[in-house]
Amino acid sequence: MQTIRIGGGAGYSGDRIEPAIELAEHGRLDYLMFECLAERTIALAQQAKLKDPGQGYDPLLAERMGAVLRPCHANRVKIVTNMGAANPLAAAALVRDIARELGLPRLKIAAISGDDVLDALRAGSFVLHDSGAPVSSLGERIVSANAYLGAQPIAEALRAGADVVITGRVADPALALGPLIHAFGWPMDDWRLMGAGTLAGHLLECAGQVTGGYFADPGKKDVAGLARLGFPIAEIARDGTFELTKVAGSGGALTEATCKEQLLYEIHDPTRYLTPDVVADFSRVTVRQAGADRVAIAGGGGSPRPDTLKVSVGYLDSYIGEGQISYAGPNAVARGRLALQIVAERLALIGVRHTEMRAELIGVDALHGAALSRSSGEPYEVRARVAARTESLRDAVRIGNEVEALLTCGPAGGGGAFKAAREVIAVQSTLIPRELAKPAIDFLEM
Repeated sequence: MQTIRIGGGAGYSGDRIEPAIELAEHGRLDYLMFECLAERTIALAQQAKLKDPGQGYDPLLAERMGAVLRPCHANRVKIVTNMGAANPLAAAALVRDIARELGLPRLKIAAISGDDVLDALRAGSFVLHDSGAPVSSLGERIVSANAYLGAQPIAEALRAGADVVITGRVADPALALGPLIHAFGWPMDDWRLMGAGTLAGHLLECAGQVTGGYFADPGKKDVAGLARLGFPIAEIARDGTFELTKVAGSGGALTEATCKEQLLYEIHDPTRYLTPDVVADFSRVTVRQAGADRVAIAGGGGSPRPDTLKVSVGYLDSYIGEGQISYAGPNAVARGRLALQIVAERLALIGVRHTEMRAELIGVDALHGAALSRSSGEPYEVRARVAARTESLRDAVRIGNEVEALLTCGPAGGGGAFKAAREVIAVQSTLIPRELAKPAIDFLEM
């Protein structure tokens, strides 16, 4: 039975590059996918594009493509990625330039756009599902509005001969489903196959998570070779069943347990996982160890796709100011607590306004609070951290300044001060009729 081999080359924007090179060189792949967009990533990319119209794509695009284009070309591996972020066309032009510098001939690059629906959103009446407020309530604070496109334009680009497909916001599993639709000629209304392909994409999309990276827990769930973690390969059959494996000799592990953890990742309802291509049903999925670092997966299904598309709306929410300082030696905890108290009093004295504030000792109560973090032993060293949300950048800056001032204003022995202030880009979601998002494909050739 014919199978298609797809490698998961990245699970987020800043992921390691070496495992993708290993996949391109030794994975015997048909396709290499890079999933590099998180919820807020594209809003930050839109900000970058506003400052420079030639930017807005993934900051590691050039480094990744410079590393994998040559082996992918040599091994006839097609690349599919959402590293176009807010500017797929500029990203495609950059990839073309890199291919020319490498001396690669006859490369066809597709840029898929149409996910930017900001104008349509502003022209309509839509509700933010997180808050129930109208989208219009965000006013001029909106930075971006990007709909999750599906697999169809990816399949169309590959059908037209694209060697590299660069998208903006698409559903993560669509990066694998698009190649499968193209390779096998799957009908896009065959909901079982759409669900099966979505399942494969879902298990690939976070790369090293499924090969034991995020799974690892020393002494409880030991995974060898994490410094050389191998990323996953899905060998997918025409009927939608598949096996997950990795490059022989690479680090990590592929087991029933690692696959089950990734299967449940971000799934709110395993019987109705909503995507642009299908309402996927993972409730009947079977997971079986088929060999060393080889797991057989079957049972993905689905029902007709939704009539609407999810839109991530990025907006300027507030600012965060932060400061940190360390104390060590006898009485370190008491000095750290006094430092936090001083900063709180100082912020009130100088009139810094904040809507939310955290004052904590990292290593003592920073993650779970005082009630759950009690310990009979006192740590030798602590790091005091103050962070607050403000409505102005000026107030955010003053928070870090007050922490830094503890270096000389006491208590004794503080060191290693750090301060920062930044904008907070928040994301809420809404739904729009799918016809408001109009996918477009542009081709660039060598």
